[in-house]
Amino acid sequence: MEYSAEKLIGEMIDYFGDDKKRINHALNVLDYARKIHKSEGGDLMIVEAAAILHDIGIPESELKYNSSAGNYQEIEGPPIANGILKEFEISSEDIFHICRIIANHHSDKDIDTIEFRIIWDADWLVNIPDERNLEDKERLEHEIEKLFKTETGKIIAKKRFLT
Repeated sequence: MEYSAEKLIGEMIDYFGDDKKRINHALNVLDYARKIHKSEGGDLMIVEAAAILHDIGIPESELKYNSSAGNYQEIEGPPIANGILKEFEISSEDIFHICRIIANHHSDKDIDTIEFRIIWDADWLVNIPDERNLEDKERLEHEIEKLFKTETGKIIAKKRFLT
């Protein structure tokens, strides 16, 4: 079938079923990814697909390892994403790129493309309130500078968390 973000969102929702938390998380990451993409560039289809599917490995990780830890998501996510993406008219090179982003979205170990940096920042924009102390503004500002990989991501994070 022809690719569209809406169709891929439908596939992601079907996969997650009643897990509204995971669905909403993916949609929030997608929203930030699109905003960052407007300034930073890159391939929008790859950005959208990676944002929509970045956490697709969580249910399988919870089944196999009784954990949703990032390292397990990076193992289990790419094969699931690959199966979903093959249903669309997407080149094998683009599928490989999307799966590499998913395979590194917690560890930042094996990829450095603009699309990866956008997903990294978009995911952190959604996760920071759960993973960092929002009260310590000085430390948070330092962490934003170190953690974020795009200038647009840093700007959004500073506006959202420091003002």
